Amino acid sequence: MAETVNETRRRMLAATAMTIVGSQFTRAIAADTPAGSAKSSFGPLKQVDAGLLNMGYAEAGPAGGRPVILLHGWPYDIYSFVDVAPLLASAGYRVIVPYVRGYGTTRFLSTETSRNGQPSAVASDVIALMDALAIKTAVLAGFDWGARSANIVAALWPERCKAMVSVSGYLIGSQEAGKLPLPPKAELEWWYQYYFATERGRVGYDKNRHDFAKLIWQLASPQWKFDDATFDRSAASFDNPDHVAIVIHNYRWRLALAQGEPKYDDLERRLAQGPVITVPTITLEGDANGAPHPDPSAYAKKFSGKYAHRTITGGIGHNLPQEAPQAFAQAVIDVDRF
Repeated sequence: MAETVNETRRRMLAATAMTIVGSQFTRAIAADTPAGSAKSSFGPLKQVDAGLLNMGYAEAGPAGGRPVILLHGWPYDIYSFVDVAPLLASAGYRVIVPYVRGYGTTRFLSTETSRNGQPSAVASDVIALMDALAIKTAVLAGFDWGARSANIVAALWPERCKAMVSVSGYLIGSQEAGKLPLPPKAELEWWYQYYFATERGRVGYDKNRHDFAKLIWQLASPQWKFDDATFDRSAASFDNPDHVAIVIHNYRWRLALAQGEPKYDDLERRLAQGPVITVPTITLEGDANGAPHPDPSAYAKKFSGKYAHRTITGGIGHNLPQEAPQAFAQAVIDVDRF
């Protein structure tokens, strides 16, 4: 099932279309700030020891609400969901928005721990966070690295994932798949991955991480008119002392230029088989996504449970939850009802 959702029209009709979730949610929609503005904010952030990390996270909504975990990607942070969280909180959800390892206030508990960015390690942090917060099962929703982590949890630990919203669909990969050449145009889209494969790239990203990230935002969301305050608020999370190491290792691992940790080998073997995801899923795509992404028809059969795809129109790029918060929040609510 595929749908096309016009985000401009959605914003005009949001108060009417979402009355099914209650008047509180309708009011939150009406008060929503325009995408691209830094006027919204989270309350005080929280910290919790979870697995290998002391994780920083934002929380919104009632403590007894149905849990939703929102997962960001690179080079973004928790503020991609700053306008999504209040919508879901007003609908009765307990919303958890963690900083990924290497971002914001998240820190490794030990200096001896490998600064590992491989996908199974990053996804395992989600399970550790759920355990630390005594969350048995949750709706997972994310984009970019966050969508990949949600995919991995849904595939390997389906009992922990009630349902999923995934921007750009099925993103589980492997080192073997990363060795295969792509058509020239597709290879060009991954220019930064090859840059990161070099020592010059590592040093360059470390030195210019602010400007580098801003360039990625512009290329990935060419029609999104974000302001400097919006970008600077997220860019502060890249000052994390482990940020560069995690990012570089992640992209080098994908090309089999860096090794992972043996304790994740079994997980990676299972992921390399391209497991089908059985939990209820809605996949989303923006009509102006400038980042590399598969066509929805390429991954539809990877979801064997109840499934729908929605294309969000109106110039929506890669950072879909921040550019189209109402559409993202509505997908979470809808998939929870599947």
